[in-house]
Amino acid sequence: MKGIYDEKHASRFIKGITRLTGISESKLTKYASENNLFNVLEHPRTINPNNQQLEKIYILNEFVSMYGLLKLQENESRLSFSSSKIAGEYFTALLGGIKDREKFMAAFLDTGNNIIELKTFSEGSISEAVVYPREILQAALNCDCKAIILAHNHPGGSLNPSIQDRDLTQKLISIFTPLQISVLDHIIVAGTNYHSMMEKGTMPQPTSDICYNAVSLNDRKAAEEERADYQLNASTHRESELDNSYWSELNGQEDEDEWEI
Repeated sequence: MKGIYDEKHASRFIKGITRLTGISESKLTKYASENNLFNVLEHPRTINPNNQQLEKIYILNEFVSMYGLLKLQENESRLSFSSSKIAGEYFTALLGGIKDREKFMAAFLDTGNNIIELKTFSEGSISEAVVYPREILQAALNCDCKAIILAHNHPGGSLNPSIQDRDLTQKLISIFTPLQISVLDHIIVAGTNYHSMMEKGTMPQPTSDICYNAVSLNDRKAAEEERADYQLNASTHRESELDNSYWSELNGQEDEDEWEI
């Protein structure tokens, strides 16, 4: 073929043109042996196509041009999750205004932590959403991602991850770790605030027990657990105050004894 082309790539290029336009492979191969291969697309009349073939080449050219233009725009405006703060603010903007249902999403990232795809996997009731790990696994494999960020909202306003939230996170980490796909964070959004498991240092460790069972995320349970934690802390605080009061009184008596002497 005329010009410096990789024979394998040139052959596949010609086969593709044949399948898309109907121009015979032998005709294209003969032309390319004596002329610039790109003339087939850039100057299509040089190969004497019929009207139908010419129209298909025009459509193909337009597709290639638009793809290149959109790809350029994407590279210029691509969002990169370089920190949990950026991820938290991003998902807060997406989920913070949702008050009537719990919504679970995942962002699939490339090696530069740029978003390849953002998908919603569950939209439940005001306090519950059911998530299927198999669906997340399938989506991750389909887009060849290298990392994932999970996110969902708590319409009830609790920022505390529920037991189910932590269970789902650990299940997914255990599923993806052997595939060398990192689960970077799980963002929980409540109104204008968010909780990042990565920032808080509460991301679970993978286990060898891989399970694909569905998990029901429950905002109400998260709120109950948060109240239980608050009550426990409040009780501990009251006990501490009573202890301090007791010791103060005891110290006061000792002081009085010392003054009396």
